[in-house]
Amino acid sequence: MQNLRSILFVISFYVWSVFISLVILTPLLIAPRSWTVAVFHLWSRGIIWLLKVVADIRVEVRGREFIPTTPALVAPKHQCMFDVFAQFSLLPDACYVTKKELMWIPFFSWFAKKATMIEVDRSAQAAALRKMVKDAKERFKIPRQLVIFPEGTRVEPGVPGDYKPGIAALYRELDLPVYPMATNAGVHWPRHGFQRIPGTIVFEYLEPIPPGLKRAEFMRTLQEAIETATNRLVNEDPAHIGRPYPADAT
Repeated sequence: MQNLRSILFVISFYVWSVFISLVILTPLLIAPRSWTVAVFHLWSRGIIWLLKVVADIRVEVRGREFIPTTPALVAPKHQCMFDVFAQFSLLPDACYVTKKELMWIPFFSWFAKKATMIEVDRSAQAAALRKMVKDAKERFKIPRQLVIFPEGTRVEPGVPGDYKPGIAALYRELDLPVYPMATNAGVHWPRHGFQRIPGTIVFEYLEPIPPGLKRAEFMRTLQEAIETATNRLVNEDPAHIGRPYPADAT
């Protein structure tokens, strides 16, 4: 039954995404950017509805009082692609830092550019950081929330990530608070494969880290906040028990 639900969800997800892309977003390429952002919100809410109805997965949001509505940096734990999709329905005007390779994908690249996401060539290293900071300052000319996954890539539930310097550079140069976010999403939406595990995906926004900390203190505070809360969410999740994830990772 779970396999059937998972397959039906994957099919429904792609049908919904193709419909949004071809029927709604493509004509809006000539419309104002705000219209594209509004459709991203609709797309995200549709995915959440499909998860509930088709895959028996509910989405719970904790720490709503910490969801930023003004210019801020958002630093989520990254376990699966749903971490990306979900933020569109949670943040008023999300701007993502995306890797350059994703901008080669037809349709996605068009919509990402329309929404003025920030493209990063990770192979450029220091030059990429400078460009990212410059682009971020440009995006913040209007009130937006900049989402950057500090680990840079997805990791299995319970596995601590390798936190990259990009978030520290933005924190230093933009002088904005950083809102960490923890999740157990990877338990229910695995990084690989089609399986979707019934239960509850939790996104927990944590108390913001104020600007002004030294780099080492900031990185330590950020990682401890995200990893501690994420491990708690993963280890208290009934769907995690008995699965091949390291339950005691720190």
